[in-house]
Amino acid sequence: MTVDPKTALERGLQVLQLEADAIRTLSGRLGDEFEDAVQRILACQGRVVVTGMGKAGLIGQKISATLASTGTPSLSLHPAEALHGDLGRVRPEDLVLALSWSGQTREILQLLLPLKALGSPILAITESQDSALGRDADAVLPLGALGEACPLGLAPTVTTTAMLALGDALAMAVLEGRDFTREEFAAFHPGGKLGRQLMRIGDIMRRDDSLPLVKASASLGETIAIMTSTRGRPGCALILTQEGTLLGIFTDGDLRRLVLEASLDPLSAIESHLAGTPACVRESQLVGEALHLFKELHVDQLPVLADDHDQLVGLLDVQDLLEIRL
Repeated sequence: MTVDPKTALERGLQVLQLEADAIRTLSGRLGDEFEDAVQRILACQGRVVVTGMGKAGLIGQKISATLASTGTPSLSLHPAEALHGDLGRVRPEDLVLALSWSGQTREILQLLLPLKALGSPILAITESQDSALGRDADAVLPLGALGEACPLGLAPTVTTTAMLALGDALAMAVLEGRDFTREEFAAFHPGGKLGRQLMRIGDIMRRDDSLPLVKASASLGETIAIMTSTRGRPGCALILTQEGTLLGIFTDGDLRRLVLEASLDPLSAIESHLAGTPACVRESQLVGEALHLFKELHVDQLPVLADDHDQLVGLLDVQDLLEIRL
């Protein structure tokens, strides 16, 4: 069986347009009910338990995951499994977010009485407050009348997109209400690229015997020897004053320039080859900020200073970012 390419493209564009129109329509309907829902979630002392059947359940899993990753404890509960024992996961201090487009989903409706017996408040996302779910819920976010993009008018498409968008809107409004920080986000996302960008420089920097430390009084030859022998071979030397503060940085690039200029004198003082005060970072800065500096300044190493003073505490090499797959 084949589909005419033009017809397929037209259908695809139509679906996207219908779903985009639904979200625009939904945004015009947000009002007091949305503000009330946000406040209820912020006031919840337990978890937000998200439940839905079929496609709504899959959307609920995503909403629950978004809430959990942005500071709101949450779990996804399959309504049929809840009716056969998993209801024991729910506590009175939890808030239940129930998703059903029709508001008539049998498994969801069967949950309402046991949930009320537990004392858990119910927030519903459904088409209308006049549906069975809407009437029995403690609060409702009505989606309003929306048609599906399915040519048969059957497969959940526009309605599930609207649910997903509304769930995202809820999660982001709650995030802002909690003053959720980038640091907290990083703690919940240690394995992904976003989490790695939000790691602290102090967590991955080179320190102690991995630092190529050279006194300003050392010669160029001594400096090259230290650069070569330092564990990890960072491709630079950190030049210190007699008091131990950072004076400058000498890199492999500087060494190559001396060779090209025929100015390579191993006995010359390393201090005479420094180009000026190097760009530095602080150990509490985010790794993502260091990545930006590496690109902007076209350097491969950044000395790391302590947060509360200008003492050198480490070195960040661009290779260190490669090791954490950033």
